[in-house]
Amino acid sequence: MKDFAAQDENYESRVRESFSKQNLMKTIGASLTKVLPGEVEISLGFRDDLTQQHGFIHAGVVSTLADTACGYAAFSLMAPDAAVLTVEYKINLLSPAVGESLVARGKVTKSGRTLTVCAGDVFALKNGEKKMVATMIATIMSIPGREGLMG
Repeated sequence: MKDFAAQDENYESRVRESFSKQNLMKTIGASLTKVLPGEVEISLGFRDDLTQQHGFIHAGVVSTLADTACGYAAFSLMAPDAAVLTVEYKINLLSPAVGESLVARGKVTKSGRTLTVCAGDVFALKNGEKKMVATMIATIMSIPGREGLMG
Protein backbone atom coordinates (compact mmCIF):
# COMPACT_ATOMS: atom_id res chain seq x y z
CA MET A 1 0.00 0.00 0.00
CA LYS A 2 1.00 3.59 -0.55
CA ASP A 3 2.70 5.66 2.16
CA PHE A 4 0.75 8.78 3.07
CA ALA A 5 1.75 12.06 4.70
CA ALA A 6 -0.34 13.57 7.49
CA GLN A 7 -1.63 17.14 6.99
CA ASP A 8 -1.12 17.80 10.69
CA GLU A 9 2.14 17.14 12.52
CA ASN A 10 0.07 16.43 15.65
CA TYR A 11 -1.97 13.71 13.92
CA GLU A 12 -1.07 11.01 16.46
CA SER A 13 -2.15 13.01 19.51
CA ARG A 14 -5.39 14.05 17.71
CA VAL A 15 -6.17 10.42 16.88
CA ARG A 16 -5.39 9.24 20.41
CA GLU A 17 -7.42 12.05 21.99
CA SER A 18 -10.43 11.33 19.77
CA PHE A 19 -10.17 7.57 20.40
CA SER A 20 -10.13 8.21 24.17
CA LYS A 21 -13.57 9.84 23.82
CA GLN A 22 -15.13 6.73 22.23
CA ASN A 23 -17.26 5.28 24.99
CA LEU A 24 -17.94 2.13 22.98
CA MET A 25 -14.20 1.39 22.78
CA LYS A 26 -13.99 1.85 26.57
CA THR A 27 -17.01 -0.40 27.08
CA ILE A 28 -15.56 -3.30 25.08
CA GLY A 29 -12.02 -2.74 26.41
CA ALA A 30 -10.34 -1.93 23.09
CA SER A 31 -7.06 -0.04 22.97
CA LEU A 32 -5.30 1.94 20.27
CA THR A 33 -1.96 0.19 19.79
CA LYS A 34 -0.51 1.80 16.64
CA VAL A 35 -0.97 5.16 14.92
CA LEU A 36 0.91 6.06 11.74
CA PRO A 37 -0.13 8.35 8.88
CA GLY A 38 -2.87 6.38 7.14
CA GLU A 39 -2.61 3.31 9.38
CA VAL A 40 -4.09 2.40 12.76
CA GLU A 41 -4.24 -0.75 14.87
CA ILE A 42 -6.70 -1.49 17.65
CA SER A 43 -6.39 -4.44 20.04
CA LEU A 44 -9.05 -6.19 22.06
CA GLY A 45 -8.59 -8.99 24.57
CA PHE A 46 -11.05 -11.88 24.44
CA ARG A 47 -13.97 -11.38 26.80
CA ASP A 48 -16.80 -13.83 27.29
CA ASP A 49 -19.32 -10.98 27.57
CA LEU A 50 -18.53 -9.99 23.95
CA THR A 51 -19.40 -13.38 22.48
CA GLN A 52 -22.43 -14.67 20.67
CA GLN A 53 -24.22 -17.96 21.45
CA HIS A 54 -21.41 -20.18 20.08
CA GLY A 55 -18.64 -18.51 22.07
CA PHE A 56 -17.20 -16.47 19.17
CA ILE A 57 -16.63 -12.73 19.47
CA HIS A 58 -19.83 -11.25 18.08
CA ALA A 59 -19.76 -10.05 14.46
CA GLY A 60 -20.97 -6.65 15.65
CA VAL A 61 -17.84 -6.28 17.78
CA VAL A 62 -15.61 -7.45 14.93
CA SER A 63 -17.29 -4.96 12.58
CA THR A 64 -16.97 -2.18 15.14
CA LEU A 65 -13.24 -2.78 15.49
CA ALA A 66 -12.67 -2.76 11.73
CA ASP A 67 -14.84 0.33 11.20
CA THR A 68 -13.08 2.22 13.99
CA ALA A 69 -9.62 1.27 12.70
CA CYS A 70 -10.56 2.45 9.20
CA GLY A 71 -12.05 5.68 10.52
CA TYR A 72 -8.97 6.58 12.51
CA ALA A 73 -6.61 5.59 9.68
CA ALA A 74 -8.47 8.14 7.52
CA PHE A 75 -8.62 10.69 10.35
CA SER A 76 -4.83 10.54 10.75
CA LEU A 77 -4.49 12.16 7.31
CA MET A 78 -7.16 14.84 7.76
CA ALA A 79 -6.76 18.54 8.49
CA PRO A 80 -6.63 19.58 12.17
CA ASP A 81 -10.15 21.06 12.07
CA ALA A 82 -11.77 17.97 10.51
CA ALA A 83 -14.20 15.52 12.03
CA VAL A 84 -14.59 12.01 10.68
CA LEU A 85 -17.67 9.92 9.91
CA THR A 86 -18.17 6.59 8.19
CA VAL A 87 -20.19 6.83 4.98
CA GLU A 88 -20.41 3.12 4.23
CA TYR A 89 -18.63 -0.19 4.61
CA LYS A 90 -18.72 -3.75 3.40
CA ILE A 91 -17.39 -6.47 5.64
CA ASN A 92 -16.64 -10.10 4.94
CA LEU A 93 -16.57 -12.33 8.01
CA LEU A 94 -14.07 -15.02 7.02
CA SER A 95 -13.77 -17.18 10.10
CA PRO A 96 -15.10 -17.33 13.67
CA ALA A 97 -13.40 -14.77 15.90
CA VAL A 98 -11.84 -16.92 18.62
CA GLY A 99 -8.53 -16.62 20.41
CA GLU A 100 -6.81 -14.71 23.17
CA SER A 101 -7.24 -11.36 21.42
CA LEU A 102 -8.21 -9.55 18.25
CA VAL A 103 -6.22 -6.97 16.32
CA ALA A 104 -7.93 -4.68 13.81
CA ARG A 105 -5.76 -2.90 11.26
CA GLY A 106 -7.12 -0.01 9.21
CA LYS A 107 -5.14 1.33 6.24
CA VAL A 108 -5.93 4.12 3.83
CA THR A 109 -6.15 2.94 0.25
CA LYS A 110 -7.07 6.27 -1.39
CA SER A 111 -7.08 9.58 0.44
CA GLY A 112 -9.33 12.30 -0.95
CA ARG A 113 -10.33 15.82 0.06
CA THR A 114 -13.79 14.72 1.22
CA LEU A 115 -13.89 10.92 0.93
CA THR A 116 -11.21 8.44 1.88
CA VAL A 117 -11.30 4.73 1.08
CA CYS A 118 -9.78 2.34 3.61
CA ALA A 119 -9.16 -1.37 3.97
CA GLY A 120 -9.64 -2.98 7.35
CA ASP A 121 -8.58 -6.43 8.48
CA VAL A 122 -9.27 -8.15 11.79
CA PHE A 123 -7.03 -10.93 13.05
CA ALA A 124 -7.52 -13.39 15.90
CA LEU A 125 -4.40 -14.23 17.88
CA LYS A 126 -4.33 -17.71 19.39
CA ASN A 127 -1.38 -19.76 20.64
CA GLY A 128 1.07 -17.41 18.92
CA GLU A 129 -0.67 -17.69 15.56
CA LYS A 130 -2.53 -14.95 13.70
CA LYS A 131 -5.60 -15.75 11.63
CA MET A 132 -7.59 -13.25 9.55
CA VAL A 133 -11.23 -13.39 10.64
CA ALA A 134 -12.67 -10.39 8.76
CA THR A 135 -11.87 -7.93 6.01
CA MET A 136 -13.58 -4.63 5.29
CA ILE A 137 -13.63 -1.88 2.69
CA ALA A 138 -14.86 1.44 4.05
CA THR A 139 -15.54 4.95 2.81
CA ILE A 140 -14.84 7.65 5.37
CA MET A 141 -15.90 11.30 5.14
CA SER A 142 -13.96 14.34 6.29
CA ILE A 143 -16.14 17.07 7.76
CA PRO A 144 -13.96 20.17 8.19
CA GLY A 145 -14.77 23.22 10.26
CA ARG A 146 -18.20 22.19 11.54
CA GLU A 147 -18.97 23.58 15.00
CA GLY A 148 -19.61 20.85 17.53
CA LEU A 149 -17.86 18.19 15.44
CA MET A 150 -14.19 17.73 16.16
CA GLY A 151 -12.24 14.47 16.04
